Amino acid sequence: MLTKMLLSFVIALVFSTAFGKIYIPWLLKQKFGQEIKEIGPNWHMNKSGTPTMGGVMFIFALVLVCLTVGFASMTKGIFVHIFVLLFALVFGFIGFLDDWQKIKNRHNTGLSAKVKFALQLAAALVFIAALYKTGHVNSNALYIPFFNTTLYLNSALYFVLAAFIIVGTVNAVNITDGIDGLASGSSLPVFLFYAVIAFIGGTKYLELGMIASAMIGGLLGFLVYNFNPAKCFMGDTGSLFLGGLIAAMAFAYDMPLILVTIGIVFIIETLSAITQVTYFKLTHGKRIFKMAPFHHHLEMGGWTGKKWKEKEIFALFTCVSLVFAIISVFGVYHKLL
Repeated sequence: MLTKMLLSFVIALVFSTAFGKIYIPWLLKQKFGQEIKEIGPNWHMNKSGTPTMGGVMFIFALVLVCLTVGFASMTKGIFVHIFVLLFALVFGFIGFLDDWQKIKNRHNTGLSAKVKFALQLAAALVFIAALYKTGHVNSNALYIPFFNTTLYLNSALYFVLAAFIIVGTVNAVNITDGIDGLASGSSLPVFLFYAVIAFIGGTKYLELGMIASAMIGGLLGFLVYNFNPAKCFMGDTGSLFLGGLIAAMAFAYDMPLILVTIGIVFIIETLSAITQVTYFKLTHGKRIFKMAPFHHHLEMGGWTGKKWKEKEIFALFTCVSLVFAIISVFGVYHKLL
């Protein structure tokens, strides 16, 4: 099992890094540049024109691993890694449509919020139904991490909750993708968590362990180009794929509530944005944060006056994510035995 996980990591790392050397110049040639939102920090405007849709690097890397290292599993009739991959690809495609609209219109807005939400909700419901039909989740049982107990729900309520968790996770990761490397760095510990629990859980989680290992390699390869100063952005193609994959893995492990801890950075980012908007409306123009989401608040001097650099925010968020990933392992350890 360890051999296949290591092989998945190496293949994804090498492919993502090597593919970037060809892919980024092609994006530049096609003028597939990112339009920067004017409402963001004004110093971000110099990033305008940086190639976007760079998430294709780690997406292709994962596809390659699933079809090669994961081929033996498919010959045995095991397709959980393919279900998870296809689900993430659907979200990646929604992100691609959004990116394409931005590129085509030379504007920083793509698909409407209603269209994106409808597509994401439909994808979430289909995925949960597929996992239920194939026996990978019990639509009545909701595992409670840290308490090692199970809460039994009405099937309809479970499906509603599942859809909320998936769509929420996807958009939370998307919100976090606001400065160089931030979504990638925050996600690395999440996939490390998935890899560790696969190893602890044994061969029954082999396919999920391969996906987690491949994503660690793919994201590290992508970070070669996405770390500050970024030569390429992942775009919504990458961030929605990433969010979809993180959510799908949690359900495939049948422990969706662990997203509360492993996804703490994404939750903080989302809550900061929701709080800012709500408070702004209720107080007719007052703000809690300098700018939301929270990483922009830090960039602009926050409550302390210190203007955090992008590399500092990257390090902070990655470390926080890593700490909570380690804590999360203890939260599900007994389920794996």
